[in-house]
Amino acid sequence: MSGTFGEPGVGETVSPRVPGVWGYVVMLPTWLAALTLFVLMAMTFADVILRSVANDPIESATELTRLFMAIIVFSALPMVSWNGQHIIVDLMDPLFARRAARVRDIVIDLFCGVILLWPAKRVWDLAERARDFGDVTEYLGFPQYVIGWFIAAFTLLTATVFIARGLMRVFARSKVPD
Repeated sequence: MSGTFGEPGVGETVSPRVPGVWGYVVMLPTWLAALTLFVLMAMTFADVILRSVANDPIESATELTRLFMAIIVFSALPMVSWNGQHIIVDLMDPLFARRAARVRDIVIDLFCGVILLWPAKRVWDLAERARDFGDVTEYLGFPQYVIGWFIAAFTLLTATVFIARGLMRVFARSKVPD
């Protein structure tokens, strides 16, 4: 929180400024991740209390934790990608001039977007196979293809975000957070 009032500081998220209803739509994945994290926290708390006090843990806690972690990670990924908040190893940054660094960033964003299309397609295919086989989770009997569809959809959304970020760097670079 090092920024002045109203300005983002170091390490703070820069949300895209989208007017009207679309502004809320853009933030939905972030809210989904936050809500899921809260539910995971509450479930873990309840599981620990039940395990310690009543010696009766929540049987499906491990299964729910896996599902919730997938939801948290993949729903946060588009916003993390747009804001450029991935882990970055910048050992070679001093070797790039400003213009070359801009070209490098455009190529990296576009490459990441294009390369993410393959995992999105592959996960979708695996989800369809799980649906055809009728695969369900062990304790809850939740259809596994649903979470596969979710992962595939958000991987595709992340790919789209990377491609949009790369194109925005070319055509409207002031709109792309660094």
